[in-house]
Amino acid sequence: MPSPFPLISVNGVFNASVSPLDRGFTYGDGLFETCLYRAGRVPLWGLHRQRLVESCRGLMIPLDVSLLETYVAELSQQAQRFGAAEGVMKVIVTRGCGGRGYALPELSSPTICVVFFDAVPGELQNISLRICQQRLSRNRTLAGLKHLNRLEQILARAEWQHEYAEGLMLDEEGFVIEATASNIFMIKNGQLFTPDLSFAGVAGIMRRVIIDQLVPALGLTVTIKKILPLELQDADEVFICNSIRGIVSVSMLDSDTSVRFVHCEITARLQDRLAIVLRGISSDAS
Repeated sequence: MPSPFPLISVNGVFNASVSPLDRGFTYGDGLFETCLYRAGRVPLWGLHRQRLVESCRGLMIPLDVSLLETYVAELSQQAQRFGAAEGVMKVIVTRGCGGRGYALPELSSPTICVVFFDAVPGELQNISLRICQQRLSRNRTLAGLKHLNRLEQILARAEWQHEYAEGLMLDEEGFVIEATASNIFMIKNGQLFTPDLSFAGVAGIMRRVIIDQLVPALGLTVTIKKILPLELQDADEVFICNSIRGIVSVSMLDSDTSVRFVHCEITARLQDRLAIVLRGISSDAS
């Protein structure tokens, strides 16, 4: 039998398609969340939902949160019926269909698309990271949002094949912002630092969990600041993070000269603490 995956729901209709007139398709007018699915639920769904709601408010997309919750729950139930123990849940919200031109429709009826993939990427640690030539544009209005226009990340990812696990992206002024699909942290003398995302980058959910929950629980501190590549190269430890892979240690940064990071003690402590947090969320749900 053919695999039922990926499972797709468009406005609650399974196996439906998005209209060619949808503004998410024509203009990238929308947002998305990529969530880890485990044991019948999305462990960090509350944070994903909050970011989606706040981002929709910022872009003036009238999201119906009750419909969003219904569609996510229905697709989760479908995944369980097909025996999926874990996977990736992607939630896309667009402004909906509209005519020609950039002007906002007088009446917006958002499209809520939920997609479930049964495959979860394997564990990744001690990765090599390259510095990409493609730069991120600075835009205070869009900074932090996970909007649908990912062309800069696509062009950056096209710079290598399989020799690196991720690529580091700088902004137009040369400051470190993020990896193509992850946020980044560096550790120096026991203190954590992560880039300021006021003008570029995605304020990731795992980044927020690390800053708000993991770091305080371990009695550590984190500083959000502008970071130059030379500062990153001088770090004691470097790691990337996202909602799917969690916390991933970096062993090598490849730029004009390759730099190796031989320590990962604090990174390992954060990984252990994250595992405890995720187990606790799963236990609370059972």
